[in-house]
Amino acid sequence: MGKKQEVLTKIFRHCQQRGDFVFDNELVKKICQEVNFKNPFDVTKIDKSTLYPDVMKQGTGYFIIHLGQGNHQFVPNQSLAYHPFEAIDQAETGVWEYVPSILNDFDSSEANILSVAYNQLILHDFLYGNRRANPQVYLARRTKFTGEYTIDSQPISVTQVQLEMDMALEWNGNVAIMEAKNGFHNDFAVYQLFHPYLYFDHFRRSARLNIKTIQCCYLQRRKRKGISTLRLHLYRFYERELSSIELVRKREYVLERRDPL
Repeated sequence: MGKKQEVLTKIFRHCQQRGDFVFDNELVKKICQEVNFKNPFDVTKIDKSTLYPDVMKQGTGYFIIHLGQGNHQFVPNQSLAYHPFEAIDQAETGVWEYVPSILNDFDSSEANILSVAYNQLILHDFLYGNRRANPQVYLARRTKFTGEYTIDSQPISVTQVQLEMDMALEWNGNVAIMEAKNGFHNDFAVYQLFHPYLYFDHFRRSARLNIKTIQCCYLQRRKRKGISTLRLHLYRFYERELSSIELVRKREYVLERRDPL
């Protein structure tokens, strides 16, 4: 068990003993000091279910939600909060020929992954089925959201909860929220897409923005022997319920370099 898992185990057992599953950053910092874990801000960020300690996987398991203002909560039924990536069939895999930029492999950051996918028109093809589409790009940002949603029909209220967006695209009133990761993974934390969805849905419901649709795209890149492969899964939420995530489509692009004319 790594130190992050050890911290989570101690916090979880502490909450079990007192019969209250809400905890704050002060408790996280205190236990991080006891365990000598140097990054308390990373403790409650669990991008995939395998990162939880064994004590939180027993039975239906528990997961962490963020309530805002430094507060968090352990919630039962881990399967509600982590969505497995659907397998991509061979018919959904294709070679994508492109002329590379000298900056394509400059770094392996998530921003770089998204830049390559946008510049090489892969996002245009996947999201709109049209390489000539002209979506507006809004780069990575952090913001905060206050509102309500449900988990398994149970109401959850959050106050100034921080959310992150790797990128957002808008074309003809249709918003696409982007999340990107290096490597291929088995599942992902739904809140990574759900929180930005709630943020834009708030503006749609209040009529502050004339948004027609909100969709969420998860992009993964794996590079082997100099060849990059991009896996894209497009999702939507049909209500303000964490588990209401629904696949729209999926595709895999194998990038093949070609010389410029």
